[in-house]
Amino acid sequence: MNYNIKTIERTILFLTFLVISFSLKAQQINGIVSDAETKEPLGYISVYYEGTTIGTRTNFDGKFSIPYRTGKTEITFSAIGYKTQVIKIDSKTRNVNVKMSSDKVLLDEVVIKPKRERYKRKNNPAVDLMRKVIDNKKEFKLEENDFYQYNKYQKMKTSLNDLTEEKLGKGIYKGLNFQKDQLEKSEVTGGYILPVSIQETASQVVYRKSPKSQKTYIKGETSTGIEEFFSTGDMLGKVLADVFADVNIYENNLELLHRRFVSPIGTNAISFYKFYIMDTVRIDNDSCIHLSFVPQNVQDFGFTGHIYILNDSSYAVRRCRMNLPKQTGVNWVNNMDIEQEFVKLDNGSWVLKNDIMTVDLSLVDFIQGVQIERTTKYNDYSFNEIPDKQFKPKALVIKERNAYNKDPEYWAEVRQVPLTETEGSMDDFMERLAQAPAFKYILFATKILFENYVETTKKGNPSKIDLGPINTFVSGNYVDGTRLRFGGTTTAHLNPHLFLSGYGAYGFRDKRWKYSGEITYSFLKAENFPWEFPMHNISFAYRSEVESPMDKFLDTDKDNVFVSMKAFPVDLMSYVREGTFTYKYETYGGLSVNLFAKRKNEKPTGLLEFRRNNEGKDFVRDIATSELGFKLRFSPGESYINTKQRRKPVNKNAPIFTLAHTTGFKGVMQSDYKSNITEVSIWNRFWLSSWGKLDLTFKAGAQWNTVPFPLLIVPSANLSYIAQNDETFNLMRNMEFLNDRYASLSVIYDMNGKLFNRIPLFNKLKWREIFKVKAMYGHLTDKNNPFLSKNPDLFLFPTRNGEQSAFVMDKKTPYVEASIGIYNIFKFLQVEYVRRLTYLDNPGASKHGIRVMVNMGF
Repeated sequence: MNYNIKTIERTILFLTFLVISFSLKAQQINGIVSDAETKEPLGYISVYYEGTTIGTRTNFDGKFSIPYRTGKTEITFSAIGYKTQVIKIDSKTRNVNVKMSSDKVLLDEVVIKPKRERYKRKNNPAVDLMRKVIDNKKEFKLEENDFYQYNKYQKMKTSLNDLTEEKLGKGIYKGLNFQKDQLEKSEVTGGYILPVSIQETASQVVYRKSPKSQKTYIKGETSTGIEEFFSTGDMLGKVLADVFADVNIYENNLELLHRRFVSPIGTNAISFYKFYIMDTVRIDNDSCIHLSFVPQNVQDFGFTGHIYILNDSSYAVRRCRMNLPKQTGVNWVNNMDIEQEFVKLDNGSWVLKNDIMTVDLSLVDFIQGVQIERTTKYNDYSFNEIPDKQFKPKALVIKERNAYNKDPEYWAEVRQVPLTETEGSMDDFMERLAQAPAFKYILFATKILFENYVETTKKGNPSKIDLGPINTFVSGNYVDGTRLRFGGTTTAHLNPHLFLSGYGAYGFRDKRWKYSGEITYSFLKAENFPWEFPMHNISFAYRSEVESPMDKFLDTDKDNVFVSMKAFPVDLMSYVREGTFTYKYETYGGLSVNLFAKRKNEKPTGLLEFRRNNEGKDFVRDIATSELGFKLRFSPGESYINTKQRRKPVNKNAPIFTLAHTTGFKGVMQSDYKSNITEVSIWNRFWLSSWGKLDLTFKAGAQWNTVPFPLLIVPSANLSYIAQNDETFNLMRNMEFLNDRYASLSVIYDMNGKLFNRIPLFNKLKWREIFKVKAMYGHLTDKNNPFLSKNPDLFLFPTRNGEQSAFVMDKKTPYVEASIGIYNIFKFLQVEYVRRLTYLDNPGASKHGIRVMVNMGF
């Protein structure tokens, strides 16, 4: 499947699937909470009976419903920034409408308040002030210093939210050993939460302006909670750290949720946000101007919030609080609250001191939600010169050897934020949870869904052998018919250096067995898998399989049941027997080197035939090749997460450069042909602030020798109804074009709802638009063209039912296809309409088609 099914969504799905609970109806008290000044409904106001765990929160529209409890005479309404209200009720109360007033403390004077009038930027004091803030922000960027360093402590807590004592005693919760004393009250939302994961990191950041370099030294790292039950448990921490990344409001754009948000003090902030001066206030001893801001269009990816600017000529930010608008286009996020506080150092610099982010997530209303709370503390700032040795390590992030083994005294010193009683007893809670029979069934099902493998392990022991991938157990193709496959792999718990993997498969149509096996030795000690970054390993693989030339372009296993349904006939196939020796080495700087030696035998099957270029009089039973090759890949700053099948980039912001060359040697190990193929590619993503992102891919390649068509360059075509990676062509048939020279360009523009958000009705659906154009120039030189050359070593191009099925491209006419897509349909589905624009007269050419994919992005 496509990488847009991001690991963070799978993590959320796992956490929510863990404790599904359906609400039970009772006698209800309903109502609406609104702002006393603006009359706007207020979402996420805490509504509860004081002194109990019975409560709820208002929804997007300010509505709430809470069960009436005999003997209770008061309901409390509270939220940060508003005065707490206590409302009297009795047994006859059915509706309560509450108007909450802003909690304006330490007011000096009221300057301007937002009015219900047309917003203007000209002669607007708030806009004039923000222009000065933006013009002066360069003075407060740490990167303007020659050197800086600071210590950083971060705690990431994952909890089940909106829980009550009543919920814990019902349904699936009842069998999971949850207890009242494990609940905490969220300081941000006021609701009750159940922590299930705590991850802490203590680090030091050092920076040098020239030559520019920044390193992060991980001094201490610890985690406890639900991730301990998963071999890929570290994935949770890595994904959360990337999705809920550190926020620097002095940057023009803030990257969160794998999206870009316009900063309230970014260069585009004036055109994106509306600003209002509210009051002048005092924060400690500092006089500040309090401004509020909202996006021009609340469905764009921006924030509402409050920013406090020093009331002096510095225009420094003293405090900032940001929330997502109630009608934002962001998925799954019910509430996001970011609060930052800046302090003044002795040298006069203003720096970030506290950064607290709280995010409430849920897939659907009736499934248990999750709260992510990230607390970050900064201290010990210094701007003195830093020794060069601090910047010598090649890695951007360096973990000290004993980072995982820090004692309690260390954490007591660096923590800055003491653990709550519930957080401190997380290990005991996990032990009790593991004993619950209901949890064992949930964990087993979740592992299958989340990891696509079944572990073979006894209680309390890590899995040494995993069986899978599960989605390949049953599939099918033209030659195999129905195909059954069973396989598995060893893990580092069997041996941290030596790994074995393989499978056996049987096709019921051709009645033949296929198989594959691989042995890998990792020079580095692996924690779970041999592909952990940075890789340094050697491997030998052998397989006897049936395949089509397009299988190598798939993002997933060729036996994945979801891609077995094809949009075009895939009947030109081959039986292959292949042995490959591979050496892989990676550097922390993003360079990877892949060296390989391969011996391959290929025999045509299905409708594919190898016929010599002598009017097809001679049929070739099979061909053999012996090859040596390399692939260089450079992607500076790329980071990964590890799954049981493969690793994937955490995000796709780093550019990717590749250079590959393969040489075939005639006569070596009975190889039939000499060949040389060179290919290069460049991929890069360009963020266009609130206008989405643009992905560009350029590829080019050449086969330099005279070879038959199986050794020519086949364009990357997607033959499935399921959309694949961004470079594949969706309406090109199997082996439709054969080239020995090519250049291709892919342009993908994701507007992220910028257009639909401005169309009535469409903006309610939260659909998002995406546009794609893919083109390829291809050429076949005369020496490799069987229609022009009489060389008998060439093969006639493939045919299907007596009709030509492979063609030579006109070097003046590129193949071009374009698509218009809509994604975020039901928050998980993407549908694309694809139109082929050239080579429409080729037999069997499809002028248009529909492709679908699961895309569960934020």
